Amino acid sequence: MEGEQRLIGVLAAASVAMFMVQLDFFALNLALPQMAADLGVEITDLQWVISGYMLALAAFLIPGGRLGDIYGRRRTLIAGISLFVVSSAICGLAPSAGVIIAFRVLQGIGAAIMFPLCVAVVSDAFPPERQARAIGNVYGLASLATGIGPFFGGFFTDAISWRGICLVNIPVGVFAIAMLLRYVRESRDETVPQRLDWRGLLAVALGIGLVTLAVDRGEEWGWLSPQTLAAFLAGLALLAAFVAIERRVRWPLVDLALFRNRPYVVVTALGAISNVAFVSTTIATTIYLQQALGYSAIAAGAIFLACSGMLAFAGPVSGLLGERFEVARVIPVSMGVGAAGLVVVALDPGLGTYLLGLAVFGSGYGLGWSIVSIGTQQVVATEQAGAASGVTLALVIGLGGLGVAITAALIEGLTASGLAEGTAIERILLVIAASSALLGLVLDLVDRRLSVR
Repeated sequence: MEGEQRLIGVLAAASVAMFMVQLDFFALNLALPQMAADLGVEITDLQWVISGYMLALAAFLIPGGRLGDIYGRRRTLIAGISLFVVSSAICGLAPSAGVIIAFRVLQGIGAAIMFPLCVAVVSDAFPPERQARAIGNVYGLASLATGIGPFFGGFFTDAISWRGICLVNIPVGVFAIAMLLRYVRESRDETVPQRLDWRGLLAVALGIGLVTLAVDRGEEWGWLSPQTLAAFLAGLALLAAFVAIERRVRWPLVDLALFRNRPYVVVTALGAISNVAFVSTTIATTIYLQQALGYSAIAAGAIFLACSGMLAFAGPVSGLLGERFEVARVIPVSMGVGAAGLVVVALDPGLGTYLLGLAVFGSGYGLGWSIVSIGTQQVVATEQAGAASGVTLALVIGLGGLGVAITAALIEGLTASGLAEGTAIERILLVIAASSALLGLVLDLVDRRLSVR
């Protein structure tokens, strides 16, 4: 019974920490207009409240996971939560936009540490036959925050203050730390010394940060502008330097043999495609509901609950499926289900059918996003749990950001050419559905053929 209680405590600690990060992000997005008014600035001056956070998150996912492997996953996860909570408190009390932006960047670093290590501590605590379900439950609760985040943000902004969105992280974070201290045992990669590859860390963090910056600012700066190209090429050069460093250093930040692990690569690629399809569709349908159909932001959020609600359902289901089936076989099927729902959404049916399409879409692609961490943890050595999770999340989230930027640019380009916005979005959704389903099928067939050899 004592062992079972400890496992429940580990699950609660990881789930609450992930939930806090997701809720904060999706709630704060809705609060930006009121935040700008209270601080006496234009809303465009607050773009880095979101962009700075995302840059830091993307840049530190890989180092964050590996820091836990080297110095201790519980210790590092507590440090990440503490950084996130302290930064949240300062944002909630901040007197100016500059202070908020600076500490939102630190929040992003804290979140980057938390994401892979929440998965790693659960993976370490649970026996192999129960890992899949446990990780799925963590993702299920975190995904629930995606759905309620906008309503939570709207409530605090209208009824109390946008500052409450930041300050509520304090008791939640303290609770997560208390649970970690009580129930989570320390674990680390015992095969390596407690020595950090600083050159590799700087190269990968700056490289991913610059590529993310180019993608994030590309539409505003111009995709072929000197500053966009400079940021993108400098980022790629640093990532190439990172690979060169990792090949030569004795104790690398990321063991490049990870990319020779075919099951890991296949599952990560499938998860990335699922996430690109999901987040690209999210931005497209949000624009469609508000600008083409005229729904308010709150009404559009309520409609999209048909999708985001299924994300919470997909988490636990992914755990059950991960226990019984090979993950590399599950994701292509889930992508096909998601694509079918997306086709229904793209055909612009009545509201009832539209909601059904969103629900099927969310369950399919949501399953692909949830189960990817289960699959990668099953095919890597325990000592690499943090690093593997960090690399996977960096690729899945980073490519998702690229997909959003491309989708937004396509919508703008097609409408500028004279196509009605609703029609442009419908065509884009059909392309996303067809291309994601096809890529999933091709990867599945290739992986099956290579498995036979």
